[in-house]
Amino acid sequence: MTPLRIPPAYNLTQMPIARHVAWLLGCLFITFSCVIYSAPVSHQMNTWQHPFDYSSETISVHHTSINNANKSWHLCALYPHLKDPYWLGVNYGMVKEAQRLGIKLTIYEAGGYPQIQNQLRQISQCVNNQADAIIIGAVSFSGLEQTVKQAAKRTPIIAAVNDMSNPGISAKVGVSWYTMGKKVGQYLADQHPQGSEPVNIAWFPGPTGAGWVNFIDGGFRKGIENSSVNIVSIKWGDTGKEIQRNLLQEVLNSNIDIDYIVGTALTAEAAVGELLNKGLRGKIQIVSTYMTQNVLRGIKRGHILAAPNDAPVLQGQLAVEQAVRLLQQNLTHTHIGPDIQLINVDNVADFNPDSVLPPPTYWPTFIVPTKE
Repeated sequence: MTPLRIPPAYNLTQMPIARHVAWLLGCLFITFSCVIYSAPVSHQMNTWQHPFDYSSETISVHHTSINNANKSWHLCALYPHLKDPYWLGVNYGMVKEAQRLGIKLTIYEAGGYPQIQNQLRQISQCVNNQADAIIIGAVSFSGLEQTVKQAAKRTPIIAAVNDMSNPGISAKVGVSWYTMGKKVGQYLADQHPQGSEPVNIAWFPGPTGAGWVNFIDGGFRKGIENSSVNIVSIKWGDTGKEIQRNLLQEVLNSNIDIDYIVGTALTAEAAVGELLNKGLRGKIQIVSTYMTQNVLRGIKRGHILAAPNDAPVLQGQLAVEQAVRLLQQNLTHTHIGPDIQLINVDNVADFNPDSVLPPPTYWPTFIVPTKE
């Protein structure tokens, strides 16, 4: 069985009992997941007519995962952070796939979208540690470009989840965040078509400069064109729950009349509690721009109206597989990603979250050693 590395910051003796039990259950689950998840899996995927160009036409393809790795490869993966359930889902998918293939995986997280210097250092660290390939969930669309170009001379680079500029990139896994935003905008436009009574929205797109935020902002604005939806407040900020809660409180404490809070999953999660505390539940509606465990729970309970699903667990699995395919010279699609499905209160009962969310007991994992 594959052991787990406990990050030094987590002291089990200081954990509350319930959290300690959840951690142990998570360890048991992920320890045995390599046995449970042992066979190749087939999915319907999207690729793009012009790889690395999310604005080009999407093409639906049937994709079957590879059977095995022909070598004990060492992959290095970089995340913007691990402080929300979305990237925890990506982490779970990567760990599960690395275990299935029997390869080594080392993971670093930058600490947040403003921490570009941390991610630049981590790229160099992966190269110096002689990783066979580097998977990057970028904190910036273009800010890593020079370092990536230099690193790519020695080590293949795969862009995962967050889009980033193309120089030095050998493969990409992701979805169009423009389409993610557009689906959310179109959902609201369908509820409030042009000519109907106007509604006001507080818009929380995410951190400025991140590779996905400008795209989701542009897509959302396109989606609400020719509707009665008006953006009356916009707040940019990192996807930490406290940061989003503070931004949300600024809006709710102002004199702005709003009908909807629309923004990141962390915004939506914070809004559920804040609206209840202020007696505004039911008066202001919530829509998330992506899916997490808490957002799904909110939709099931009727507290959140909708969120698009881009399958972060599946994207994590695909990123590891793309890296291995690249190293083994059997890459079939240089750019691939799951289809986007909008989940709302009407279809959530039929939604299968397996490719989207990690088990509730899953704990962040930073090292997957090779099988002995």
